[in-house]
Amino acid sequence: MDISRHGLVLSLALVVPMLFAQAQTARSLQGGKREVLQPEAEQLFALANQARAAAGAAPLKWDSALATAARQHCLRMAAEGPIAHQYPGELDLSARAAQAGAHFSLIEENVAFAPTPTAIHDGWMHSSGHRRNLLNPDVDRVGIAVVAGRDNLYAVADYERVVPTLAQTQVEATVGNLLKQGGVAILPNAAVARAACAMDHGFPGSKSNTQPSFIMRWQGTDLTHLPPSLANELASRKFRQAAVGSCSPQGQQDSFTAYRIAVLLY
Repeated sequence: MDISRHGLVLSLALVVPMLFAQAQTARSLQGGKREVLQPEAEQLFALANQARAAAGAAPLKWDSALATAARQHCLRMAAEGPIAHQYPGELDLSARAAQAGAHFSLIEENVAFAPTPTAIHDGWMHSSGHRRNLLNPDVDRVGIAVVAGRDNLYAVADYERVVPTLAQTQVEATVGNLLKQGGVAILPNAAVARAACAMDHGFPGSKSNTQPSFIMRWQGTDLTHLPPSLANELASRKFRQAAVGSCSPQGQQDSFTAYRIAVLLY
Protein backbone atom coordinates (compact mmCIF):
# COMPACT_ATOMS: atom_id res chain seq x y z
CA MET A 1 0.00 0.00 0.00
CA ASP A 2 1.54 3.24 -1.10
CA ILE A 3 1.05 5.72 1.69
CA SER A 4 2.45 9.23 1.52
CA ARG A 5 2.14 12.56 3.24
CA HIS A 6 2.85 15.83 1.49
CA GLY A 7 2.63 19.51 2.24
CA LEU A 8 4.88 22.55 2.26
CA VAL A 9 4.31 25.65 4.37
CA LEU A 10 3.44 28.61 2.15
CA SER A 11 3.36 32.21 3.38
CA LEU A 12 1.69 34.26 0.69
CA ALA A 13 1.56 37.96 0.07
CA LEU A 14 0.05 37.82 -3.39
CA VAL A 15 -2.83 40.11 -4.25
CA VAL A 16 -4.83 39.09 -7.29
CA PRO A 17 -7.82 41.37 -7.98
CA MET A 18 -11.21 39.79 -7.46
CA LEU A 19 -13.72 42.34 -6.25
CA PHE A 20 -16.30 39.95 -4.86
CA ALA A 21 -13.82 38.01 -2.76
CA GLN A 22 -12.06 41.14 -1.52
CA ALA A 23 -15.31 42.76 -0.43
CA GLN A 24 -16.45 39.65 1.38
CA THR A 25 -13.10 39.34 3.14
CA ALA A 26 -13.21 42.98 4.27
CA ARG A 27 -16.61 42.51 5.87
CA SER A 28 -15.42 39.40 7.64
CA LEU A 29 -12.36 41.16 9.00
CA GLN A 30 -14.26 44.18 10.31
CA GLY A 31 -13.62 44.59 14.03
CA GLY A 32 -10.67 42.18 13.96
CA LYS A 33 -12.89 39.13 14.40
CA ARG A 34 -11.83 35.61 13.39
CA GLU A 35 -14.46 33.34 11.92
CA VAL A 36 -14.74 30.45 9.50
CA LEU A 37 -15.57 31.73 6.04
CA GLN A 38 -17.38 28.97 4.20
CA PRO A 39 -17.96 30.97 0.97
CA GLU A 40 -14.19 31.44 0.63
CA ALA A 41 -13.64 27.73 1.22
CA GLU A 42 -16.17 26.96 -1.48
CA GLN A 43 -14.37 29.36 -3.81
CA LEU A 44 -11.05 27.55 -3.24
CA PHE A 45 -12.86 24.26 -3.87
CA ALA A 46 -14.18 25.53 -7.21
CA LEU A 47 -10.79 26.95 -8.21
CA ALA A 48 -9.10 23.64 -7.39
CA ASN A 49 -11.48 21.67 -9.58
CA GLN A 50 -11.10 24.17 -12.42
CA ALA A 51 -7.33 23.71 -12.23
CA ARG A 52 -7.67 19.93 -12.11
CA ALA A 53 -9.96 19.94 -15.14
CA ALA A 54 -7.41 22.00 -17.07
CA ALA A 55 -4.70 19.52 -16.07
CA GLY A 56 -6.79 16.48 -17.01
CA ALA A 57 -7.30 15.30 -13.42
CA ALA A 58 -10.65 14.08 -12.09
CA PRO A 59 -12.61 16.54 -9.93
CA LEU A 60 -12.34 16.37 -6.17
CA LYS A 61 -15.41 15.63 -4.06
CA TRP A 62 -16.04 17.43 -0.79
CA ASP A 63 -15.36 15.47 2.40
CA SER A 64 -17.04 16.92 5.48
CA ALA A 65 -14.75 15.02 7.87
CA LEU A 66 -11.68 16.47 6.17
CA ALA A 67 -13.28 19.91 6.28
CA THR A 68 -13.76 19.52 10.04
CA ALA A 69 -10.10 18.58 10.48
CA ALA A 70 -9.02 21.47 8.24
CA ARG A 71 -11.20 23.91 10.17
CA GLN A 72 -9.76 22.86 13.54
CA HIS A 73 -6.20 23.31 12.27
CA CYS A 74 -7.05 26.57 10.51
CA LEU A 75 -8.42 28.03 13.75
CA ARG A 76 -5.21 26.94 15.48
CA MET A 77 -3.13 28.70 12.80
CA ALA A 78 -5.14 31.89 13.24
CA ALA A 79 -4.57 31.72 16.99
CA GLU A 80 -0.85 31.02 16.66
CA GLY A 81 -0.04 33.54 13.92
CA PRO A 82 2.75 31.87 11.90
CA ILE A 83 1.38 29.08 9.73
CA ALA A 84 2.50 25.47 10.16
CA HIS A 85 1.30 21.92 9.58
CA GLN A 86 1.59 20.99 13.26
CA TYR A 87 1.98 22.94 16.49
CA PRO A 88 3.27 21.74 19.87
CA GLY A 89 0.70 19.49 21.50
CA GLU A 90 -1.32 19.14 18.28
CA LEU A 91 -1.99 15.85 16.50
CA ASP A 92 -0.33 15.37 13.11
CA LEU A 93 -2.29 15.61 9.87
CA SER A 94 -3.28 11.94 9.55
CA ALA A 95 -4.33 11.70 13.20
CA ARG A 96 -6.37 14.92 12.98
CA ALA A 97 -8.18 13.69 9.89
CA ALA A 98 -8.86 10.24 11.34
CA GLN A 99 -10.13 11.75 14.58
CA ALA A 100 -12.57 13.85 12.54
CA GLY A 101 -13.90 10.67 10.88
CA ALA A 102 -11.99 10.55 7.58
CA HIS A 103 -10.88 7.19 6.11
CA PHE A 104 -7.97 7.31 3.70
CA SER A 105 -4.95 5.57 2.23
CA LEU A 106 -3.14 8.78 1.26
CA ILE A 107 -3.39 12.26 2.75
CA GLU A 108 -1.84 15.64 1.86
CA GLU A 109 -2.16 19.20 3.09
CA ASN A 110 -1.67 22.74 1.81
CA VAL A 111 -1.70 25.74 4.14
CA ALA A 112 -1.55 29.44 3.35
CA PHE A 113 -1.86 33.02 4.62
CA ALA A 114 -2.94 35.59 2.03
CA PRO A 115 -5.45 38.39 1.35
CA THR A 116 -7.97 36.56 -0.86
CA PRO A 117 -8.96 33.05 -1.94
CA THR A 118 -7.65 33.84 -5.42
CA ALA A 119 -4.27 34.84 -4.00
CA ILE A 120 -4.17 31.62 -1.98
CA HIS A 121 -4.99 29.48 -5.01
CA ASP A 122 -2.53 31.28 -7.26
CA GLY A 123 0.18 30.92 -4.64
CA TRP A 124 -0.43 27.18 -4.42
CA MET A 125 -0.42 26.84 -8.20
CA HIS A 126 2.93 28.65 -8.43
CA SER A 127 4.59 26.48 -5.78
CA SER A 128 5.69 23.07 -7.07
CA GLY A 129 4.85 21.14 -3.89
CA HIS A 130 1.46 22.74 -3.37
CA ARG A 131 0.58 22.45 -7.05
CA ARG A 132 1.51 18.75 -6.95
CA ASN A 133 -0.80 18.21 -3.97
CA LEU A 134 -3.70 20.08 -5.56
CA LEU A 135 -3.42 18.35 -8.95
CA ASN A 136 -2.47 14.89 -7.64
CA PRO A 137 -4.55 12.37 -9.65
CA ASP A 138 -4.28 9.89 -6.75
CA VAL A 139 -6.44 12.00 -4.40
CA ASP A 140 -10.21 12.17 -4.83
CA ARG A 141 -11.56 14.08 -1.79
CA VAL A 142 -10.84 17.44 -0.20
CA GLY A 143 -11.85 19.44 2.85
CA ILE A 144 -11.05 23.16 2.97
CA ALA A 145 -11.29 25.79 5.69
CA VAL A 146 -10.65 29.52 5.62
CA VAL A 147 -10.42 31.72 8.71
CA ALA A 148 -10.01 35.50 8.84
CA GLY A 149 -7.31 36.96 11.08
CA ARG A 150 -4.50 39.52 11.20
CA ASP A 151 -5.87 41.40 8.17
CA ASN A 152 -5.54 38.31 5.96
CA LEU A 153 -6.97 34.84 5.45
CA TYR A 154 -5.64 31.61 6.87
CA ALA A 155 -6.40 28.58 4.69
CA VAL A 156 -6.03 24.82 5.03
CA ALA A 157 -6.80 22.30 2.29
CA ASP A 158 -6.61 18.62 3.21
CA TYR A 159 -6.62 16.14 0.31
CA GLU A 160 -7.11 12.37 0.55
CA ARG A 161 -7.63 9.18 -1.36
CA VAL A 162 -10.74 7.92 0.35
CA VAL A 163 -11.17 4.35 1.57
CA PRO A 164 -14.81 3.19 1.70
CA THR A 165 -16.10 2.44 5.19
CA LEU A 166 -17.22 -1.20 5.00
CA ALA A 167 -18.43 -3.61 7.65
CA GLN A 168 -16.80 -7.03 7.98
CA THR A 169 -19.57 -8.77 6.03
CA GLN A 170 -19.40 -6.12 3.29
CA VAL A 171 -15.67 -6.66 2.84
CA GLU A 172 -16.23 -10.42 2.61
CA ALA A 173 -19.08 -10.02 0.13
CA THR A 174 -17.01 -7.69 -2.06
CA VAL A 175 -14.09 -10.13 -2.22
CA GLY A 176 -16.52 -13.04 -2.62
CA ASN A 177 -17.98 -11.44 -5.75
CA LEU A 178 -14.49 -11.19 -7.24
CA LEU A 179 -13.86 -14.85 -6.46
CA LYS A 180 -17.12 -15.88 -8.10
CA GLN A 181 -15.91 -14.26 -11.30
CA GLY A 182 -12.97 -16.68 -11.08
CA GLY A 183 -15.32 -19.63 -11.18
CA VAL A 184 -15.55 -20.74 -7.54
CA ALA A 185 -18.53 -21.00 -5.21
CA ILE A 186 -18.40 -19.12 -1.89
CA LEU A 187 -18.93 -21.16 1.27
CA PRO A 188 -21.61 -19.55 3.49
CA ASN A 189 -19.77 -19.96 6.80
CA ALA A 190 -16.93 -17.43 7.18
CA ALA A 191 -15.88 -18.47 10.70
CA VAL A 192 -12.85 -20.56 9.69
CA ALA A 193 -11.64 -17.98 7.17
CA ARG A 194 -11.99 -15.25 9.80
CA ALA A 195 -9.92 -17.30 12.22
CA ALA A 196 -7.28 -17.85 9.53
CA CYS A 197 -7.31 -14.12 8.78
CA ALA A 198 -6.30 -13.34 12.37
CA MET A 199 -3.28 -15.66 12.09
CA ASP A 200 0.08 -14.72 10.61
CA HIS A 201 0.44 -18.14 8.98
CA GLY A 202 -0.93 -21.67 9.23
CA PHE A 203 -4.51 -22.84 9.55
CA PRO A 204 -6.91 -23.01 12.54
CA GLY A 205 -6.38 -26.47 13.99
CA SER A 206 -9.57 -28.47 14.29
CA LYS A 207 -10.58 -31.97 13.23
CA SER A 208 -13.81 -30.54 11.84
CA ASN A 209 -11.99 -28.02 9.64
CA THR A 210 -11.26 -29.30 6.17
CA GLN A 211 -7.74 -28.26 5.18
CA PRO A 212 -7.80 -25.89 2.19
CA SER A 213 -5.48 -26.45 -0.75
CA PHE A 214 -4.43 -22.80 -0.83
CA ILE A 215 -4.51 -19.93 1.70
CA MET A 216 -4.01 -16.28 0.82
CA ARG A 217 -3.83 -13.44 3.35
CA TRP A 218 -3.34 -9.81 2.49
CA GLN A 219 -3.92 -6.31 3.77
CA GLY A 220 -4.73 -3.25 1.71
CA THR A 221 -7.26 -0.62 0.72
CA ASP A 222 -8.21 -1.60 -2.82
CA LEU A 223 -11.03 -4.15 -3.05
CA THR A 224 -11.58 -3.75 -6.79
CA HIS A 225 -9.29 -6.63 -7.76
CA LEU A 226 -7.64 -9.69 -6.24
CA PRO A 227 -3.89 -9.96 -5.56
CA PRO A 228 -2.08 -11.32 -8.66
CA SER A 229 -0.96 -14.53 -6.93
CA LEU A 230 -4.55 -15.32 -5.92
CA ALA A 231 -5.85 -14.47 -9.39
CA ASN A 232 -3.26 -16.83 -10.87
CA GLU A 233 -4.42 -19.67 -8.62
CA LEU A 234 -8.02 -19.13 -9.69
CA ALA A 235 -6.97 -19.10 -13.32
CA SER A 236 -5.63 -22.66 -12.90
CA ARG A 237 -9.24 -23.88 -12.46
CA LYS A 238 -8.08 -26.34 -9.80
CA PHE A 239 -10.51 -25.06 -7.17
CA ARG A 240 -14.27 -25.33 -6.81
CA GLN A 241 -15.00 -23.53 -3.53
CA ALA A 242 -13.67 -20.65 -1.47
CA ALA A 243 -14.15 -19.20 1.99
CA VAL A 244 -13.59 -15.52 2.68
CA GLY A 245 -12.87 -13.97 6.06
CA SER A 246 -12.08 -10.42 7.13
CA CYS A 247 -10.49 -9.32 10.40
CA SER A 248 -8.79 -6.35 12.03
CA PRO A 249 -5.69 -5.07 10.21
CA GLN A 250 -2.32 -5.93 11.69
CA GLY A 251 0.54 -3.53 12.24
CA GLN A 252 -1.59 -0.41 11.78
CA GLN A 253 0.30 2.05 13.95
CA ASP A 254 -1.12 5.19 12.38
CA SER A 255 -4.45 6.56 11.22
CA PHE A 256 -4.61 5.12 7.71
CA THR A 257 -7.49 2.80 6.83
CA ALA A 258 -6.87 -0.73 5.53
CA TYR A 259 -8.64 -4.09 5.30
CA ARG A 260 -7.21 -7.51 6.15
CA ILE A 261 -8.61 -10.53 4.30
CA ALA A 262 -8.04 -14.26 4.12
CA VAL A 263 -9.20 -16.49 1.27
CA LEU A 264 -9.22 -20.28 1.54
CA LEU A 265 -9.43 -22.24 -1.70
CA TYR A 266 -10.77 -25.82 -1.85
